[in-house]
Amino acid sequence: MEWNPETLQFLSQCFLNTLSPLPEPRRHAEAALAEAADRPNYGLAVLRLVAEQSVDEQIRQSAAVNFKNHLKAHWAVQPNDPAQTVVPDPEKEQIKAFIVTLMVNASPKIQAQLSEALAIIGKHDFPKAWQTLLPELVVTLDKLSQANDYVSVNGVLATINSLFKKFRYQFKTNDLLLDLKYCLDNFAKPLLEVFKRTAGFLDQAMGSGVANASILKGYIESQRLCCRIFYSLNFMDLPEFFEDHMDEWMIEFKKYLTVKYSGLEDSGDDGLALVDGLRAAVCENISLYMEKEEDLFQKYLSGFVEAVWGLLVVASNSSSRERLTVTAIKFLTTVSTSVHHTLFARDDILQQICQSIVIPNVMLRDEDEELFEMNYVEFIRRDMEGSDLDTRRRIACELLKGIAMNYKEKVTEKVSAQIQSLLASFAENPASNWKHKDCAIYLVVSLATKKAGGSSVSTDLVDVESFFGSVIVPELRSQDVDGFPMLKAGALKFFTMFRNQLSKPVAMALLPDVVRFLGSESNVVHSYAASCIEKLFLVKDEGGSSRYSAADVGPFLLALMTNLFSALQKPESEENQYVMKCIMRVLGVANVSHEVALPCINGLTTVLNRVCENPKNPTFNHYLFESVALLIRRACEQDPSIISAFETSLLPSLQMILSRDISEFFPYAFQLLAQLVDLNRSPLPGHYMDIFAILLLPESWKKSANVPALVRLLQAFLRKAPHELNQQGRLSSVLGIFNTLVSSPSTDEQGFYVLNTVIENLGYDVISPYISHIWVALFKRLQSNRTVKFIKSLIIFMSLFLVKNGPESLATSMNAVQPDVLRTILEQFWIPNLKLITGLMELKLASVASTRLICESLSPSDSKLWGKMLDSIVTLLSRPEEDRVEEETEVPDFGETVGYNATFVRLYNAGRKEEDPLQEINDPKQFLVASLANLSARSPGTYPQIITENLEPANQAALLQLCSCYNVTIV
Repeated sequence: MEWNPETLQFLSQCFLNTLSPLPEPRRHAEAALAEAADRPNYGLAVLRLVAEQSVDEQIRQSAAVNFKNHLKAHWAVQPNDPAQTVVPDPEKEQIKAFIVTLMVNASPKIQAQLSEALAIIGKHDFPKAWQTLLPELVVTLDKLSQANDYVSVNGVLATINSLFKKFRYQFKTNDLLLDLKYCLDNFAKPLLEVFKRTAGFLDQAMGSGVANASILKGYIESQRLCCRIFYSLNFMDLPEFFEDHMDEWMIEFKKYLTVKYSGLEDSGDDGLALVDGLRAAVCENISLYMEKEEDLFQKYLSGFVEAVWGLLVVASNSSSRERLTVTAIKFLTTVSTSVHHTLFARDDILQQICQSIVIPNVMLRDEDEELFEMNYVEFIRRDMEGSDLDTRRRIACELLKGIAMNYKEKVTEKVSAQIQSLLASFAENPASNWKHKDCAIYLVVSLATKKAGGSSVSTDLVDVESFFGSVIVPELRSQDVDGFPMLKAGALKFFTMFRNQLSKPVAMALLPDVVRFLGSESNVVHSYAASCIEKLFLVKDEGGSSRYSAADVGPFLLALMTNLFSALQKPESEENQYVMKCIMRVLGVANVSHEVALPCINGLTTVLNRVCENPKNPTFNHYLFESVALLIRRACEQDPSIISAFETSLLPSLQMILSRDISEFFPYAFQLLAQLVDLNRSPLPGHYMDIFAILLLPESWKKSANVPALVRLLQAFLRKAPHELNQQGRLSSVLGIFNTLVSSPSTDEQGFYVLNTVIENLGYDVISPYISHIWVALFKRLQSNRTVKFIKSLIIFMSLFLVKNGPESLATSMNAVQPDVLRTILEQFWIPNLKLITGLMELKLASVASTRLICESLSPSDSKLWGKMLDSIVTLLSRPEEDRVEEETEVPDFGETVGYNATFVRLYNAGRKEEDPLQEINDPKQFLVASLANLSARSPGTYPQIITENLEPANQAALLQLCSCYNVTIV
C-alpha cells in the first residue's frame, strides 16, 4: 500500500465510517480495512495517517486503535493461526524509526494507543531486534523532563514500564538475565536522574504554596511509574547500581509515605487515588527489599514501619483506599515474619494493631453489603473460595497470622478479647450492632488453621462446640430466613468450615434448619446453605468411612430436593453452581426411590432445556450432567422399571442437543446416551438404532472433543446390538471409524477402544472378512508414525485377539497379510515393550497372551525368540511398575484441534466398569508357571537350558521363586 493522497483519502473515509452509528457503512468500512490489512505497508500507512495533523482527531484516534490491533495480529507469527500474514521486515524498520517521535508528540488519547503499540513491538523485538529503542527513549525522556513536559514524560515512562514488566513474571533464563543486564546498563542511571529531577520539581511546587492539582498530577504519576520500573528492575536480584544509590531512593520513598499532598488529595477522589497509587507502589518496593535484601534494608526499616503504620491507621477507616491498605498491610506482614518481628512484640503495639488496623479492616463496609446483594458470585469467590487474598478483610487476618508465628499466645489472647468485646457489643443492641457479630465470626473462621492433608480446621481463639452453640446456633435456628442475611451467611460458613469437629448428633439436629435456608431470597445465603450440605455429606470418620449415610438423609430428602430445585427458580440463581453441586452430592448419598427419582429427572430435564437456550456457565453445566448421570446410575440400576420413564423425560432433550448443534454439550449427551444403551436389554428399541445411524456418519467424528464420548457410546451399542452390527454395512462403517481414529496419534487410543470392543463382542466368523484390512491399517501406522502409546495399544489388541480367537488365528490372519510378519512384530515391538504395559487388567491380558504364545505357538527350536519372550514376561510380572516403566513424553498432535476449542469432559458417573475378558484366570503369575510346568513335562530337559541362556540372572531368580511359591517345577 503506497502512501499518497488516494491512500490518505481511502483510510480517512474508512476510519470515519467505522465511527458511524449506522451498521451498513460501519460493516463495509471494517471489511475494507480487514482486506487492506493483508497488504504490505498497511501498518505504516495507518501510522502516517495518525501523524497527519490536518485529519480530524477522532479519525486519527480510531486509526491509532486500529494500528495497535493490527500489530497485535500481524507483527509476529500467531501460534494459533500460522497462515496469518506478517508485517514485512522493511516495513517493520520504518515503523520502528517513526513511532517514538510520533508517540511523544501525540495528544494524550493517541499517545496511550501508540504507547501500547510500541509495547507490542517491544514484546517481540526488544532489546535484541530493536537496539536503538532504549537509547532513543532515554534521550527523549531527558529532554522532556528538563522541559517539564510531564504529559509526554509519562507516556514514555508508561512504555518503558510495559517493556520491563517481563522481568517480574517470566521464568529466569540466561537470555532473560542478559536482557535485564542490557536494560540496567542503559536505564538504571537515567531512571534515577528523572526520578530525582521530578522529586525536585515536586518539592518546588509544594514549597511555593501554589501547587495546583494538574501540575502535581503529572509529577505524582511520573514518580509512580518510576517506582513500578524500579520494581521490575529489582525483582530478580538487587542490582549493584541500586545498592550504591539506595539512600537516594529510600529518602524519597519515605517522603511519599509521610507527606500529604493537599493540593491533589483534597481535589476529589481521583487526586487521593493517584497519590495512594504512588504510596502503594512504594510499599511494594520496600516489601521487595524486605524479602530479598533484609540486611541492607535494615537501617531504613524502623522508619518505614512507623511511616506505614501511621498511614494505615488513617487509611483503614476509608473505604476508597483499599489498594494502599492491602499493600501497606502486606509490608507489615513481611516484617512480622522476618527476624525483625520484635518490632511487634510489645503488648500496646499488638493492642493497637488489633484495634486500629485489624478490626476496622475486617468490619463490613457499605461496599461489602453492596457486593453481597448485587454480585453474589464475586462475593462468594472472595469470601468462601479464598480468592480474596488481596482484599482488606483477608490481608488484615494474614497480618495477625504473621505476628502469631512468633507471638501465638499474645495474639490469641488479644484477638479472643476483641471477639468477646464484639459479641458483647452485639448483645447490647443486636439490630444496630449485627456487623460486630459478623466481624467476630469472620475472625474465628479466617484465623482457623487447616490441618495438613485434609479438610479439618482448628482454632485456639474459642472453644468450637461452645462458640457454635452460643453464637452460630441462634442464627441457624432463626425462623426468618431472610433477616440479617450477611449474619446468616457467616453462620453457615462457620458450620461448613468446622463440619469435621462438630459431632454427628449436633450437625444432624441442625440439618433441617440448613435445608430451610435454601429458601432464602438472598443468593449468598441459599448458596452457602447448599455448599454446607454438600460438604457435610463428604465428611469421613477416622477409618475412612462416610459419616453421613442414606439413612441420615432419608427423613428430609423430599424437603431437601424440593428446596434445592426451588432455589434454581430464584432470580440470578437459575444457574447456581453451588445448588447444582449439592443436588449431585445428595443424589450420590441418598437412597433414590421411585417417588424421588421421577420428580428429580423431570426437574433436571427442565433445567437442561433451559441452559440449552444459552450455555454460559461450564461449571454449573458439568454438575447438571453429572447429576443426571448419577440419577440414571443410582435409580435405574436399583429399579429397572423406571428406565422408560427416564427415556421419555431425557431423550427429547438429548435429541434437541444433537439437532440444534449445541456442540458444548455433545460429549455429555453421548455419554448419557451410552448409559441408557447400557441399561437396555437387547434388542434395542428403534429410536436407539436411529441414533446408531447418526453415530456411524463420518461427520459426527470430525470434532476431536466428541471422540472419547462417541467411542463410549459406540462401545455401548457394540455390546448391546452385536447382531444388528453385522447388518446394513454397519460393521464396515464402524471399522472405517476405527481406521480414521487409529491413523492419528491424538486419537489412536480411542481407535483401539473401538477395535477391542468389536473383537470382544463379535465372533471370528463375523470379523474374518475384515481382518486383513484391520492388520493393514495397523501395520501402516506402525511404519509411518509409531509412538510408545501406539505400540502398547497394539500389544493389548493382539493379546485380546489371541485370548478370544486363539494363537493360531492370530498367526494365520497376520501372516496372510505379509509372510512371517508376526515374528517380526514379536522381535521388534512386542518383546522390547511388553514391560511397559500398565493397569491390572491390561497386565493380566498381555502376560496371559504372551504365555500362551510361548506354550502353544512358538517352537522351542527357535530358542532365542522363545527365551527373550519369557524374559519379558518375567520382567512384566515380577518387577514393580516404577522399576520397569519410564515416563514417556508423547508429542501431542495439534493438527486435529486447530480452530476448535471445545474440550471433552468425562462424566465420572456415566463411566462403566470394564469387563475382564479372562475371568477364568485369577492369577497371571500362577498361569505362567503352571503353563511352563505342563509344557516342560512334555519335553523334559529342553527348557531349563533355554531359560539359562536367554533370561537375565535377576529374571532367572524371579522365575525360580515363582515356581517355588506355586509349588511347580520346570523340568
